[in-house]
Amino acid sequence: MGCSPGDSDCGEEEKPPHHVTITKGFWIGQTEVTVVAYRRFAGSTGAEMPQAPDFNAGWTNQDMPIVNVNWDDANTFCGWAGGRLPTEAEWEYSARAGRTAARYGRIDEVAWYLNNSGHQTHEVAQRRPNAWNLYDTLGNVWEWVNDWYGENYYHASAERDPGGPNRGQERVLRGGSWGSLPKYVRLSDRVRKSPGIRSNAHGFRCGRDGFAP
Repeated sequence: MGCSPGDSDCGEEEKPPHHVTITKGFWIGQTEVTVVAYRRFAGSTGAEMPQAPDFNAGWTNQDMPIVNVNWDDANTFCGWAGGRLPTEAEWEYSARAGRTAARYGRIDEVAWYLNNSGHQTHEVAQRRPNAWNLYDTLGNVWEWVNDWYGENYYHASAERDPGGPNRGQERVLRGGSWGSLPKYVRLSDRVRKSPGIRSNAHGFRCGRDGFAP
């Protein structure tokens, strides 16, 4: 976990690279949560739909990822769906799909980002998936994960089933988005934001507990 071998774009928050063991099986969404899925949640719970971005006015394209959701929105949706937000370690393990490189393919083949997105999100599952058939873990939208952000957490992270710091002021997002420069669309890149912030570049995918080996 952390900075990929030979990756010169890594920031200090991605260091040091370290070994992590995930001892419990889990599921993770094949795609980012879409507008149509979030509509079902809103209709079932009475929650309000977030403000639609200009590039998907009125949420017309329901196969695009939902955006303008804060961390609490994402966490609540995943609970309603019978799951939870993945931990940062689970997210990176899933996104890497066994690879140690900075990306799981050529960036233009696997990700929507600043140079090819047309400044908007795109329908999920249009770019090549990783080796475990997960789509858009790089690009399209930044994905909220469960963990609080800790400035030096990677120096003290638990080796087994790390869940992030016990407290903090910012949550972690992973994967880059439609508006990201290439250097941010990497498997180890991580950013931190206030959990209350909403952005048309922020979305999420859900995880779910699996089984004990």
